[in-house]
Amino acid sequence: MTTRHDPPEFLSEHLPEHLLRRLFDAAVDAADPARCLPPLVARLRSCATGGRVVVIGAGKASAAMAAALEQAWDGPLSGLVVTRYGHAVPCRQIEIIEAAHPVPDDAGAAAAQRMLAQVAGLGPDDLVIGLFSGGGSALLAAPLAGISLADKQALSRALLASGASISEINCVRRHLSAIKGGRLAAACHPAPIINLLISDVPGDDPADVASGPTVADASTCEQAQAILQRYGIEPPAPVQHVLSSQAAESCKPGDPALPAISTHLVATPRMALLAAAAAAREAGIPAWILGDAIEGEAREVARAMAGIALSCARYGEPFAAPCVLLSGGETTVTLRGQGRGGRNVEFLLALALALRGQAGIHALAADTDGVDGQEPVAGAIITPATLARARTLGLDPAACLADNDGHGFFERLGDGVITGPTLTNVNDFRALLILPGRN
Repeated sequence: MTTRHDPPEFLSEHLPEHLLRRLFDAAVDAADPARCLPPLVARLRSCATGGRVVVIGAGKASAAMAAALEQAWDGPLSGLVVTRYGHAVPCRQIEIIEAAHPVPDDAGAAAAQRMLAQVAGLGPDDLVIGLFSGGGSALLAAPLAGISLADKQALSRALLASGASISEINCVRRHLSAIKGGRLAAACHPAPIINLLISDVPGDDPADVASGPTVADASTCEQAQAILQRYGIEPPAPVQHVLSSQAAESCKPGDPALPAISTHLVATPRMALLAAAAAAREAGIPAWILGDAIEGEAREVARAMAGIALSCARYGEPFAAPCVLLSGGETTVTLRGQGRGGRNVEFLLALALALRGQAGIHALAADTDGVDGQEPVAGAIITPATLARARTLGLDPAACLADNDGHGFFERLGDGVITGPTLTNVNDFRALLILPGRN
């Protein structure tokens, strides 16, 4: 059995919740575009050959990425990026447009058409810089011919409620779009493209970041149809018709319609977790990263995490207390109740129920973009007293979980993590702090 140690001096002066928030802030700061994008600018400059430099992009971090690029770039730029409402950052040369997320709206549809028009007619001496991050899939809405925006909105709502993974959702999106799945890259031809991506997807596949507007896509229409069947989703008739046609096929690797494309990951979930681990160790707490690409139903992942945490607290295995267990990725929530959803708060509510008030275990789960589901709340924190406090307020934690109402639960407790737009997005962040013999 592993030897236990007393909590470090840091925790004798600060609440465990303060340490958890400190780790979350370190993770978010590590993915700040102002910090991680400028080092790549010298590489970009060497690729410019005297023609126009056109910047395009989409995502919750795209406006902040555009501002960071402008700050570091010495020379003229033009272009357009689209971000979520409330996530805009002022830029001098690059136009910023706001649109809806996670269900697309008219503003996103208009932005997509304008972006396609901006890259039309570029030549081989021009350069396109793509700035894409999580959220770009909904923000760039360009339905294929025969599909209406209303069709895509209805399908988006069904997919988001189905429990499908983000890679599955994005596979469907790529095959119903006139701009995703490499089609925006084809519109840039023959101008070369340099993509700078902030990844919010498990595995960091560029085709899944904003559904890959400027990269090739190896998935197929048949796979998209199989996903809809797997989750029992009956798409609108126009969607089904288009998916059954060759027109819905995306741009494949090696397609001669694609220009030269170079893709670079500016920030990833693993980078954020490494920063949080470093912050924990600076505070005297050993930190262990369990994975940066964890998927599955939020409540099922919570039960698995609870089992590991309880083993650490009771037996010192696989890690002795004090310690922090860190993980990232993107869980899913299959909406069956009438609550407000949110995969991080659902994870935490299920985690609290599985831990049953176990002494010494505290946890934070939050989305690094500052928005969990559709709520302007990043996530929440639980302590060993969470369930008892809830019951004194007349809350039934199990009933709240059954109703998918994690946001309502933590709002009543006042334990939400509220950051506002962080202007980055490297997916979910989870930290379980395990202390010996504490309540």
